[in-house]
Amino acid sequence: MKPWLTKPLGEFVEERTERLGQDFATIYSVTNERGFVRSLDLFDKQVFSADTGNYKRVGFHDLAYNPSRINVGSVAMCEDKDGGAVSPMYVIVRSKSGLLPHYLLRFLKSEAGLHQIRHRCEGAVRFQLKFRDLCAIPILAPPLTQQERIVKLLDEADELRKVRARADSRTTALIPSLFHEMFGDPVRNSNGWPCVHLVELCCSADDIKCGPFGTQLSKSEYIEKGVPLWGIKNVNALFELPTQEFLTPSTAQRLIQYSIEPCDIVMTRKGTVGNCAVYPERFPLGIMHSDLLRLRVSREKCEPVFLAHQLHYSRDVERQLAQISGGAVMPGINVTKLKSLKVLAPPLPLQKEFAARVSEIRAMQTEQTTSRRRLEHLFQSLLHRAFKGDL
Repeated sequence: MKPWLTKPLGEFVEERTERLGQDFATIYSVTNERGFVRSLDLFDKQVFSADTGNYKRVGFHDLAYNPSRINVGSVAMCEDKDGGAVSPMYVIVRSKSGLLPHYLLRFLKSEAGLHQIRHRCEGAVRFQLKFRDLCAIPILAPPLTQQERIVKLLDEADELRKVRARADSRTTALIPSLFHEMFGDPVRNSNGWPCVHLVELCCSADDIKCGPFGTQLSKSEYIEKGVPLWGIKNVNALFELPTQEFLTPSTAQRLIQYSIEPCDIVMTRKGTVGNCAVYPERFPLGIMHSDLLRLRVSREKCEPVFLAHQLHYSRDVERQLAQISGGAVMPGINVTKLKSLKVLAPPLPLQKEFAARVSEIRAMQTEQTTSRRRLEHLFQSLLHRAFKGDL
């Protein structure tokens, strides 16, 4: 078999500049992930000009790209058989004979295509890829039958990624659904469970504490490895984003009153106010930044996993947090007021049952994450091989 030739894109594409004029057409926006999306659906209101006469026509299977954002993947293909129109800022590209538009789109979104795009972008402040520069990009040009085969393989691999993403989304929705199924609406409290102040679930008032302020912690004390120091960006459902900041054991000992231990609830008190997670049991003792709060509950009174999810999913708690997190410059939680936050205290066995079921869901999510990474690796490998001529 003869090796496939690499040719400049200009041999296979032409620019379309026809304007809409007095005609009517659906107005589209081009998105990185969702492709062509009706502007009214994307923005929930009309953001485009009332006078669309200067908008560019786009035909079925034409490609459109934002010349200032194609370097981050802002290019898509029109799947509307009636075509449409897009803002004049977009560049409209039509494939000629010898190049399938689906093959071209896959190439432009591949790492090989993006590398070529970034190499040719112009502008000292804001990169732009003009049509003439797009035409200079080299592309591997196999016969149309081989292009169809490659596109089919890539579409199948991409569909697997999408199915995995949809399954992941459903799994993510399981926990809030489970919480509301087991505990109902805390505002109505139809089960008549006790409603207590947050501090009543702790062993002492000091168990609700914010991180060190001012000169108590200096960046000069950070080291490359040691006792972990945790901040806002690390607090998600499973502390999945590891910290890059560490303290010496002596500094950590000096700040021991600001420690976080396994099963502590960690809450953000600035920025994304009220975001919280349970510190994993497999983690070592850590120290929290000043923008975090620690809630150390009595295990005889409350299950930390249940309380963390109540703080997340209860609309009543959300309302209370909004009331106590006012700030002149930036919202932030007042620790004294947080102690008086009212939460439901269902029977402890029910809380533990919820925590056990959450643990099962988390295990499922871990398996799904592994699967998602494998599928992503497969897709990227296929893309790489496709435009090297190895597929």
